[in-house]
Amino acid sequence: MEFNWIKAHAGHQRNEQADELAKEAATNSDIKVCYDRTPKSAVKSELSENSETKWQIEWDRTTKDVTTKLYFPKVADRLKLKISVTSNFTMMVTGHGNIKSYLYKYKIIDSPMCPCKIGEQTTDHIRVLYEYYCDLLKQERDKLKAEILRTENWLVSKDTLINKYTNILTSLWTAYTLKIYRV
Repeated sequence: MEFNWIKAHAGHQRNEQADELAKEAATNSDIKVCYDRTPKSAVKSELSENSETKWQIEWDRTTKDVTTKLYFPKVADRLKLKISVTSNFTMMVTGHGNIKSYLYKYKIIDSPMCPCKIGEQTTDHIRVLYEYYCDLLKQERDKLKAEILRTENWLVSKDTLINKYTNILTSLWTAYTLKIYRV
């Protein structure tokens, strides 16, 4: 089943035919009711599943949003999350925003280097999970690491970070932002 929006009263033959049939059914008291056997919740659920499936196909097909896809490879998982979307969170999962490598790429600033002087300020540098991390976040990294090590290996994927450690990761980014702009 597929639904598409079509402008009303614009001469689309099948749309006009559907209008006629609907009017006829609504005014004809001799027609037996047959649509009340499917609960509204079942229709809504099916439409939701179909939409989610189409969205996932498009999400998989696009070559854009590479950074975001690492955090949210499955549309269904993202829809289940209760996330407070802030500018820091958006910057973290898109790689766009007030990050020196991004600003440098668009010639807004002269250098992509992080104030820690270890490397370019990228989302991965800030995220602090791998070998090229920012020294400015040692305390926050230790908190995140301790939290992750309670249940699994320290080197977790980006989607695991979002799905399991969103709150601590978001606080890490907030702390980082405050430190960076004080330096």
